[in-house]
Amino acid sequence: MFEDVTYEGLLQAMLGRAAVLFPELDVREGSLLYTALAPAAAELQNLYIALDAALDESFADTASRAYLIRRCAERGITPSGASAAVVRAVMRPEEVYVSAGTRFSCGACTYTVVSEEGGGTWQLRCETAGTAGNLSSGTLLPLGYVAGLTGASITELLIPGEDEEDTESLRQRYFDNIAAQPFGGNCAQYKEYVMAIGGVGGVKIYPAASGGGTVRLCIIDSDFGVPSDALVALVQVKMDPTESAGKGTGLAPIGHVVTVTGVLAQAVDTTLAITYAAGWSWTDLEPYVTAVIDAYFDELARGWAGADALVVRISQIETRVLELDGVVDVADTLLDGAARNVTLPDDRIPVRGSVTCYE
Repeated sequence: MFEDVTYEGLLQAMLGRAAVLFPELDVREGSLLYTALAPAAAELQNLYIALDAALDESFADTASRAYLIRRCAERGITPSGASAAVVRAVMRPEEVYVSAGTRFSCGACTYTVVSEEGGGTWQLRCETAGTAGNLSSGTLLPLGYVAGLTGASITELLIPGEDEEDTESLRQRYFDNIAAQPFGGNCAQYKEYVMAIGGVGGVKIYPAASGGGTVRLCIIDSDFGVPSDALVALVQVKMDPTESAGKGTGLAPIGHVVTVTGVLAQAVDTTLAITYAAGWSWTDLEPYVTAVIDAYFDELARGWAGADALVVRISQIETRVLELDGVVDVADTLLDGAARNVTLPDDRIPVRGSVTCYE
């Protein structure tokens, strides 16, 4: 707002005003009046800069994190804190007993035993909140003596850990809250409740899914992949425990019977005809092509919650592959054996199937 106010402009305005009121005064550079007014003009410019900054901090779209948090607090919105990852681990031999609270290290992280699943498998929670504990494999080393234990390893990431909510995500949530008005069990309120649960990256809400009073929630995890059964069960318990469905013991309103499901993965096979640059072959390019397809599918998955249905487009794959070194041209691309885009059901995300190149 005050970006046009400069030191030079302020100084000339003050000197001009003095020249009008007292024509006999010397206002040239180096004069006594000029020397007296120059520092005042500099301080006034600093004041206008501070006023401009204060103005930015007063609006949610330009506020820095500290002031955005204060603005959000006026609507009962606070930044989502970091959450800890939960993993599944296998202990050997199968009959070994590991008490809750036993600690193991894996790389730079420490995990604590939460519960036994049976068959030699256990759930462990990372002691460090955030994405650092999102491991799907790795050797666990006990930090104390465990009688009879011969080995332990992580086999699956059950609930992804999340870092503290970033500033832009919080800003968007503030504007979404204003636009949607969460209230009384409407879709906006369901979304607000579910997205506050650690490990959830997105949700689709299906009102009256099986008739009046029923709600289906389909979730994706915070890594934008298929959620584990453990994460689905956690959201179910928080929203509407199955054993007391519709009774309001969870976050869902009384009378709402909620069913929580996870997004499903659908493999999409890709076949391409590539014209190679000199010295290149499919053997050289294959890992780069698969990485490009994985990145595209991940991009689609990140937008799943806000889309009616995801569409895997041939044009997008060809455009991205064409940007790779060693590729001169791409043509005749097939998805699942046909020369057409693939539209997925609204509860599915794409994952890479087979990737082949015409010989």
